[in-house]
Amino acid sequence: MVTVRVPTLLRRYTDGQATVQAHGGTIKDVFVSLEASHPGITSRLVDIDGGLHRFVNVFVGDDDVRYLEGLATHVEPGDEITIIPAVSGGG
Repeated sequence: MVTVRVPTLLRRYTDGQATVQAHGGTIKDVFVSLEASHPGITSRLVDIDGGLHRFVNVFVGDDDVRYLEGLATHVEPGDEITIIPAVSGGG
């Protein structure tokens, strides 16, 4: 099991829970597990082409998966995965 930290914007899919447990050996597997327990959440994380939405950042520990292997990034039992919505600004 891994722990997934869910941002406020996605907690409607997790019954308001800030953290949830999921199974998987990769980020993709964890997302499949999340979808099974929390229907609808994956469409907010993964785009139609099967990649991470550009406005979502996912970390395993302190490491951004975009700089690792993306959805194929390996995870270990006990890892903490953090989902963070990207923030854009303008001026």
